[in-house]
Amino acid sequence: MTAVAHEPLTQEDVLLDGFLALDTPEGFRAELIEGEIVVTPPPDGDHEDYIEVIVSQVYRLSRTDMQFSGNKGLKLASGGGWPKNHVIPDGTFAPRHLRLYRGAEPWMPCEGVAMVLEVTSTKPQADREAKRRCYARGGIPLYLLVDREASSITLFSDPGKDDYREHCTRPLGKQIALPQPFAFDLDTSDLL
Repeated sequence: MTAVAHEPLTQEDVLLDGFLALDTPEGFRAELIEGEIVVTPPPDGDHEDYIEVIVSQVYRLSRTDMQFSGNKGLKLASGGGWPKNHVIPDGTFAPRHLRLYRGAEPWMPCEGVAMVLEVTSTKPQADREAKRRCYARGGIPLYLLVDREASSITLFSDPGKDDYREHCTRPLGKQIALPQPFAFDLDTSDLL
């Protein structure tokens, strides 16, 4: 019998393997964000209502016919020596003609995603900082963040190597312009 040499496992390999093997309680979700496993409980009703208000406007007003997926796992580029990030946005939008979700694995690449949406909940700093950097590194063109504590909505755009280079923040109740492929002003008055 011949012995086969195996490559030693790195700390990153062990972390990713452990993350992918997690069995979370029903309704909870686990993400691997910048080398940290983050587990969040099911969202409250206001959180879900905010998402529905935005999704309904995208469906009605967007210049491009969009698909929406709530809680779709995305594999994103890593940074700082961490393993590949595995992030679950509250919402993911992609042009319908791409049909990104049909046949997609639970953790799909982010190529073709037009915008991700997050509504802050139990871990708002992750949405404000770590997830923002992950989405920028993944090259996702737009990141829309509803910050319930700050009563604001921010659109991040022009992704760079480690962050978005542009952002526009408006108080909830005001409109915020969504650029192409959406090309409409999102009304946030129903988010108050």
